[in-house]
Amino acid sequence: MGHPSNEPGDDTGDLILKVTPPRAPQNLQVRPRLSLGAHEDIKRPIILVEAPAGFGKTSLLAQWRREFLAAGEVVAWLTAQDIDEPQRFAQALVLAFRLGCGRPKFGHALLESASARGLENVTLWLAEVVQSAASSVLIVDRAHLLPQASLDALAYLARNLPANLRLVISTRANCKLGIDDLAAYGECAVVDSQILQFRLDETAQLVRSRFGAAAGPEIAAKLQEFTEGWPLGLQLALSIIGRSGDPQSEVAGLERRGGFSHSRFLGLLLADLDPEDLAVLTHVSILDDLHPDLCRFVLGSDDESRRIERISSDTAVFVAAENTGWFRMHSFVRNELRRRFSSLPAAEQSEFHARASLWLAERGMAEAAALHAFGSGASERAYELAERSLYEALIHRGRQGTVDNLLARIKTEELDKRPRLLLTKAWSLAISERHGEVSDVVSRLLARPNVSEALRCECGLILSGGAVFADDPDAFVRLHDPWAQAPPLRDPILLHVHANRSGFRMLIEGDPPMARLRLKQAPQYEAGLAHAYLSRWTDFIHGLSYLWEGQVSTLEQSLSPKLAQIEDELGRRHPLAAMLASLLAAAFWESGNPEAAEALLANRLDVLERSGVPEAVLLGYRTLGRIAWARGAENQAIEFLGGLHAIGQARNLPRLCVASLADQARLNSHRFRASTCSDLCARIDDLMAEGSLPEGRLWRRSVTLLADTAKGYARIAARDWDGALGPLLRAEEVAQKTRMGRLRIELLGLRAFVLSQMGRDSADMLKEAVDLARSYGLQRVFADAHPALGAWVEEVVGGDGGEAARRLGEKPRTAAAVPPSATAGRAAPSSALTPKERQVLELLAQNFSNKEIGLAMQVGEETIKWHVKNLFSKLNAFSRKQVVMRARLLGFLTQEL
Repeated sequence: MGHPSNEPGDDTGDLILKVTPPRAPQNLQVRPRLSLGAHEDIKRPIILVEAPAGFGKTSLLAQWRREFLAAGEVVAWLTAQDIDEPQRFAQALVLAFRLGCGRPKFGHALLESASARGLENVTLWLAEVVQSAASSVLIVDRAHLLPQASLDALAYLARNLPANLRLVISTRANCKLGIDDLAAYGECAVVDSQILQFRLDETAQLVRSRFGAAAGPEIAAKLQEFTEGWPLGLQLALSIIGRSGDPQSEVAGLERRGGFSHSRFLGLLLADLDPEDLAVLTHVSILDDLHPDLCRFVLGSDDESRRIERISSDTAVFVAAENTGWFRMHSFVRNELRRRFSSLPAAEQSEFHARASLWLAERGMAEAAALHAFGSGASERAYELAERSLYEALIHRGRQGTVDNLLARIKTEELDKRPRLLLTKAWSLAISERHGEVSDVVSRLLARPNVSEALRCECGLILSGGAVFADDPDAFVRLHDPWAQAPPLRDPILLHVHANRSGFRMLIEGDPPMARLRLKQAPQYEAGLAHAYLSRWTDFIHGLSYLWEGQVSTLEQSLSPKLAQIEDELGRRHPLAAMLASLLAAAFWESGNPEAAEALLANRLDVLERSGVPEAVLLGYRTLGRIAWARGAENQAIEFLGGLHAIGQARNLPRLCVASLADQARLNSHRFRASTCSDLCARIDDLMAEGSLPEGRLWRRSVTLLADTAKGYARIAARDWDGALGPLLRAEEVAQKTRMGRLRIELLGLRAFVLSQMGRDSADMLKEAVDLARSYGLQRVFADAHPALGAWVEEVVGGDGGEAARRLGEKPRTAAAVPPSATAGRAAPSSALTPKERQVLELLAQNFSNKEIGLAMQVGEETIKWHVKNLFSKLNAFSRKQVVMRARLLGFLTQEL
């Protein structure tokens, strides 16, 4: 029996299925960053989504389909198959448009035509689309499956798009579509695997949607690091850890090689790989970075090299570097395959390493070649390559991990034969937690004959760097100052290091503007010289100078793009990236953005602990402690400060111990725990009395400042207002002399508060502190200093005088003491608002102040401010009244009968 003439043939049912859009999962992760309106590029007539399997191409197309439909577009969907020869492809186009526009007669003439073939069919289809006059979109998913003739037809369609049609294509890499010139001419936007990779904020959103508040930014950051943002890898990891009620321990199991979760993850990932493919991948897993020519040389076969090209197209094992031809394996795959490589016969391992070393050395990649020379057993060649490359790898490019890996393989006697390697060893030790070992290495360098003044000066730079990591500013000054003027250096890199040290010298003396001026005097490099790493050190000192002054708004604007750059260059967990993140997190916290601060520090504390300069360690742990305290998690806050104390002990950095105890005294003063604060101050005094501590002027000034501040807080906790004035005034004088703007504002506010408690008029003093805080962008300084001071600031600025401070000793009311309103309404259950936010919303509707809401809910006022700020953000409101109005409009607040 025949088919109606207007249907395509026997496989109509199959065609209907292929032009039906796939059902979007209920938990589809909408990615605002990749929405159609997010980038000008995505507004081009053609969008090509090109990436290996597992990068969420179909999910993104489903998101875009919804957006196109919401904009009133006609959307036709076609899922390609390998049986779609041109005739069938044209029939599918007809049915796709019929389904998309709801016109059952669309393409009737085309389907009836028996003579039309090939590109003529596409031409007829395009003509009908034009005649429809509807603004339309054609989405072709999995285009890489199309036969070449149909790919040619799709390219023809792309080159002849009418004005009322846009084209979206998804395909795997290396698909021979032939429209590269359209991308070059700006007609086609290309969304590749790098763009499709999840960023940290997207991973955090995905984790929150899966596990809720139980999964903080630390889990998201660890998953991001483990999967490198690979969408399928994230989904696999989430499916594994989702089986447990303890996501934190499951993530740790994923990271732990050999653990059940890690083995299960790799089993799911590698299960579909052909054994021969797996063998080839194992052989090239020894390479950190891969290139087609390098793979061909190492494998010794064009066939196996082409196999890698196919694997890279069909799987997501590899990550490509943008527009370079180089690519690499995902780290978790590479580590597993290297474990398998280590079980191969020793001769076979040696052969592959030898080939890699030869290819890399011939192309000037001596550092990587040295690693493989060691792997092949060619120690002398490895020493030669290391001597040729490691100094530049460390000083110019900051590749400390790789340098340390190679130096650890070189025996002491071999280092002493090669002064450049010995010099590299000294630099590496100086800028690490092993700074205590640097003096011995420098002594061996200076004991060699014919030591030049330039080398002596460089050794001074090395030792002064070690003094920075040892938190000994006075030793730093002694080592730096003899070479401060006209250093006998010619290397512009070393002159840049010297300029950085000169800037730091001015900063620790208490002159941030002069520090920035000295940093500007760093030498300018000739084009092509690698100096990005040293420039990031400049950025760190520059940012620290702004934080020193309290200029957090300026710091955020200048440092945010710099941090993004260093993460791209060196990786998120590079020590310098972690130190810059610590500065920026402190600034975000001070400006009232705790979520951003917490995200910056996630999965970085261990890096700071091992390799951060003391000031970065202090800022990171103190910021997280203050965030936890503001959220009401006192035990977590004390844990962070206890961790800071432990690091101070482990790394022999006593100032960190004093800072930890001082901040604990500040927090306990918020609860007026006089005895606890007194004990903490006694511990500080005992610590500072130890004979082994530094005696230098700068170090003693810094710890005395911390001690006096802590004693001021202890006197406030005891309500000994007269006793608090002395230490607060001493600390304020030091802060003012050294231009520590943020601390000076805090101490000025505290002194005004203490004076008010003594019955003296200090409103003008407080208003001065408030005005300075506003000009610097410091939103947290008074609430962080003391809740009573924060409340007093609000009321003084609002014209209520010092009433809040005079009520300091009042007993808090209970929730039952707060009268409810019968007409205010009740917050409706909603996943958009947390239970606490719904409770705060109900009380806002009753016109309660933050203080009254805190009393009603039996939590601190700072916590209430936190919830109110979240409500402002979620409801896009700018006042308390508008929050309530929008909550009612959106159905979050219902009127009670």
